[in-house]
Amino acid sequence: MKSKYKVADVLELEQNQLFKLAPTTWHLRTLHAIRRCRTQSMGGHIDQCDCCNKLHISYNSCRNRHCPTCGGHKREEWINARENELLEVPYFHVVFTLPSEFNEYALREGKIIYGALFKAAWQTLQQFGDNPKHLGGKMGMISVLHSWGQNLSLHPHLHCIVPGGGVTKNNKWKSSKSKGKYLFNVKSMSTVFRAKYIALLRKSELKIPQSIYDKVFSKKWVVYAKQPFFKPEFVIEYLGRYTHKIAISNHRIKNIDYAKRTVTFSAKNYRKGGQKHDITLNTSDFIKRFSLHILPKGFTRIRHYGILSSSWKKIKLPELQRLLNEENTAEIIKENPT
Repeated sequence: MKSKYKVADVLELEQNQLFKLAPTTWHLRTLHAIRRCRTQSMGGHIDQCDCCNKLHISYNSCRNRHCPTCGGHKREEWINARENELLEVPYFHVVFTLPSEFNEYALREGKIIYGALFKAAWQTLQQFGDNPKHLGGKMGMISVLHSWGQNLSLHPHLHCIVPGGGVTKNNKWKSSKSKGKYLFNVKSMSTVFRAKYIALLRKSELKIPQSIYDKVFSKKWVVYAKQPFFKPEFVIEYLGRYTHKIAISNHRIKNIDYAKRTVTFSAKNYRKGGQKHDITLNTSDFIKRFSLHILPKGFTRIRHYGILSSSWKKIKLPELQRLLNEENTAEIIKENPT
């Protein structure tokens, strides 16, 4: 169903103020692209019905990854491309979250803050995966960056889909020692993730006061792992909810008061079991919050690692899929002898 209100409507209402509300020229360019999406200013094309010759004018999309109107088609393309890469193993959804002390640095140096988040998450999984005590195999990860909370505040976190095992040096599949019940101990992962992330920031060109490092090192960092998916076909559809998701969809906007210049949108309160409530902001504050989640130019927000990386999949994935299918078939025959 088409939304009654759109983010573009808010931007159109404040188009003459966008240059004041956007923190950089890159943000301003993005906001104007979303504002103009599928309007006459973008140009268009004409389709003609073969039967009745009726003409239909369609305006062009902005194709900006931050646009609420343009994400659906890309999401479907991504899902279709991943379906042939599935392994017949349990998958886990793991979330790595940054403490709020780094938020102000994320606004100024997003490539460093967010880039280190990807690296630290993967290094954490690698450390556990490579250790025979925990697994002893090369792991894989698909990770998607989200920077927002439901109220459009800055809340950087990484959604990761991780196969429940790894590939040994002999190119054999080795399942996690929990036999699919859990991946690794999340408290231990949190401690390692914290150390990895801070080490990466210290090596970067970013200058952060020691007092900030002391404060975040004394905190418990959040690493959360959900129950595994035992049917691989559910994995990509589930991850597809996150891949091309943006800070807010048009469907969440409940009202725009053009006279009072306010925006009302729905949000979930996860501290109250996902209970929905409405938030009303003035249009300027809404745009400022939306702008928090415009990523740096050229930044890759979906990344693949290890046995799910492009180079590994291209060469070794088909053989691994064949071996896993044979093992699963043998297991089924063993459990159901004729």
